[in-house]
Amino acid sequence: MLSQELRINPWILMAAFMVLVGPFALNFHMHYPDEIYYRDAAVKMLQNGDFLTTYLGSGELRFKKPILTYWAVVAGFKLFGVNEFGSRIFFLLSGAMTVGLTFWLGKVLFRNEKIASVSALIMTANPVLILSSGRSIPDVLLVLTMTISAIGFAGLLRDGDQASKKYSWLMYLGLALAFEVKGLPAAALGVLGFLYLLFNPWRRVSWKTLLNIPALLVSLFIALFWFVAMWKIHGPTYLDSFLEDQVGIRVASRILLIFQNGLLASVLLIAIFVPWILLAIPASKNIIVKCWKENAAFFGFAILWGLAILAMGAMTSKFYERYLLPVAPVLAVWLGWVLVRGGAFNRQKSIKISLGVLLFVIVILAGFSISINSGEKGTVWLRLQWLIGALFLSYAAITWVGSPKKLPKLIAYSFLLIFFMLSTITYHISLPHQGNQVWSYVEKAQINPELPIGFVGNLHAGSKIRMSLGTSYHLVDLSRSGWKNEVAQFENLIIEDRMLDSLDTSGFEVNQASVSWDSKQIPDLLKLYGKPEFDLLLESTGRKYFFLSRKNDF
Repeated sequence: MLSQELRINPWILMAAFMVLVGPFALNFHMHYPDEIYYRDAAVKMLQNGDFLTTYLGSGELRFKKPILTYWAVVAGFKLFGVNEFGSRIFFLLSGAMTVGLTFWLGKVLFRNEKIASVSALIMTANPVLILSSGRSIPDVLLVLTMTISAIGFAGLLRDGDQASKKYSWLMYLGLALAFEVKGLPAAALGVLGFLYLLFNPWRRVSWKTLLNIPALLVSLFIALFWFVAMWKIHGPTYLDSFLEDQVGIRVASRILLIFQNGLLASVLLIAIFVPWILLAIPASKNIIVKCWKENAAFFGFAILWGLAILAMGAMTSKFYERYLLPVAPVLAVWLGWVLVRGGAFNRQKSIKISLGVLLFVIVILAGFSISINSGEKGTVWLRLQWLIGALFLSYAAITWVGSPKKLPKLIAYSFLLIFFMLSTITYHISLPHQGNQVWSYVEKAQINPELPIGFVGNLHAGSKIRMSLGTSYHLVDLSRSGWKNEVAQFENLIIEDRMLDSLDTSGFEVNQASVSWDSKQIPDLLKLYGKPEFDLLLESTGRKYFFLSRKNDF
């Protein structure tokens, strides 16, 4: 029987998720390529006051994803300013809320706080959730909204036709919001779940119970609002772009590619639940049979959604691990249920081995962080992070000896600490920040904000610069192939160094506005960080952006 000590307070776990993942997420330690689409569009929305139409940094229309992700970035910008924190805060919050909703999902399904606690710990330690919470892209919003829907499905599975109407509301509203996040993948999982409720042989739900008309109408309005608005504003052409992204370029047609993607998805689906899934192996055969007999309806539902996400992943033209995230909370509850019923946490040796590996990784990261940061001055936050890491390791050692039943909690917290300590290393890679440097130059040079600025270079750097310039300046990405023909339209330009030589600059005043790390030089730069030679190496090897102002002919 699982010890009472393993019960957790979901609010504390959510707060820990926010605090420990926050340093990694709320600055550009790692910059995911797709973030530029949502961040650039959000800046454009604030500038032009149109919060429905989505644009690229070039000013071109982009309709490949529904509106909710863009609104999450806009909301962050409105509340916290146009900066890194604002662009990602609601995605970090969504990750933490997903942990809490996983706890609720376990409680709804089993009315068992122990299973709910283990499920929440498993989800907390999910590396894909942690990474996705630090990216302003749809995936973490999708798992949040699909988990809301899953709670509705769970209540209907548990209570059948006696289920409270709140569960049909949760099911429909969650699916509607998920559709406004990602589109067809949410609809596909919703249709499968709906059919399962109707036809599963263990606890079928009648049409009368499922057709909650008020919930259905409200949800249809939410799900289709943006699509109808785009149709009225831009006509049917927007739909071609949306369907191309959702169905066309993403769906593979080659059998070998489908097999490869399916195999990769299956391996990664197991990997994201390590070490928990390894703890279930010793008694898996008997326990799985026992769990099937206890609650075949949920068992079948979890397997159906798991297979569905694998199939959808296999059919993509290029598979990413984040595609597995929408069903991860359901599978976390399934795995937590198996672990609790199988008495996995009574096998202390396996738990200690798993925890020992994670603690060793934390020690290695802390040691490397101290080695490259020890010579710096004024890094109070870094030293606070080291202190938190040391306190956690001390607590882990005490708990290892005195309270072994709490070790599963430490496994979850160790995953968070790994990213917390990793941020003390990766923050160097994000500095100097091109956007902040360019902003300082623009302020010092008193560049006229009424004149648009043309940008030529890496679009990710351009997006950082656009965000740092905020809504006062209009930065326009020029085309990659024909940018030289577009230069004449601008009085001011920002150009990456590798493209500067191909432009006749005789008519411009040219000044260096930023310099940042070249990824190829990262090992050498880290070795020299804090030493006099660092600035020389950065200046000689760094990627530079130059600000060009057209000369006055008078």
